[in-house]
Amino acid sequence: MSHRLTTLGPASRPALSREPGGLDYLDVLESHAAFVLREVAAECRRPALLFSGGKDSAVILRLAEKAFAPGPIPFPLLHVDTGHNFTETLEFRDRRVAELGAELKVALVQESIDRGLVADPGAGRSRNRIQSVTLKHAIAAHGFDACIAGARRDEDKARAKERIVSVRDRRGRWQPDRQRLELWNLYHGGVGAGEHLRVFPLSDWTEMDVWRYIRRERMALPSIYFAHQREVVERDGMLLAVSEWVVPSPGEVPQRLSVRFRTVGDAISTGAVRSGASTVDEVIAEIAGSRVSERGATRGDDRFSETSMEDRKLEGYF
Repeated sequence: MSHRLTTLGPASRPALSREPGGLDYLDVLESHAAFVLREVAAECRRPALLFSGGKDSAVILRLAEKAFAPGPIPFPLLHVDTGHNFTETLEFRDRRVAELGAELKVALVQESIDRGLVADPGAGRSRNRIQSVTLKHAIAAHGFDACIAGARRDEDKARAKERIVSVRDRRGRWQPDRQRLELWNLYHGGVGAGEHLRVFPLSDWTEMDVWRYIRRERMALPSIYFAHQREVVERDGMLLAVSEWVVPSPGEVPQRLSVRFRTVGDAISTGAVRSGASTVDEVIAEIAGSRVSERGATRGDDRFSETSMEDRKLEGYF
């Protein structure tokens, strides 16, 4: 894989303003991501795009839509479903799939539990970590040799160790010392028998870049990303949405607050933030003033897990 357009790093990005006929840094990020998607489609036998309905996967889906226009997206979408979902994201997922006429495959964590492939963590416990088992089983069952995902390097220090095109061994594990050099935007798409790739076209993007791109593209998103009234309970320093999976314990008092979600995962371990940001511009302004990463403040699986993100990636996590 090769690419003629050099991706600008955060320190060298020009201002958002654009001269007539010129490029701004969102054009550069988009161009590079689209190039990666096209190379995966050209070099891999059966890739898939991980799509949960979250904002990062929604951006990847928009990039794929544009990269292959006017034709259809040439690979299926895959959702690894924990069973602990926010209704808004599932509705958005299904609406986008229908709009694009895309093929969606859903891999159920509950099915992995029922088949004895992984132990049920129990009521009130997040299933985020055990998604790895379901993902690896889906990759094997469908014969995928590449999975495209929306992970970004600013999410976690372990993410920053990733390559854009990252090799996974026959057991689906990430081995940092086996990753390939990516000098001059040259990528190697080959894999051995039983191996596969994880591909991260948003590696050079930040949370702010994602939101600015959403604004520029006038993208729809699940309403959960904008301020709304919701019944929440404060637990372990997080505001968790009250649901069939999050039931207030004795001593916990549910509150109805104006909140939004910066990141969306397993509903049991994904917290909301107090917010009045009801538009994309207001969300961007809110992020600009934040000093805490989106996962650092609102993902219990990162804050309280006995294993680090790097340990989970070594097991086959996204």
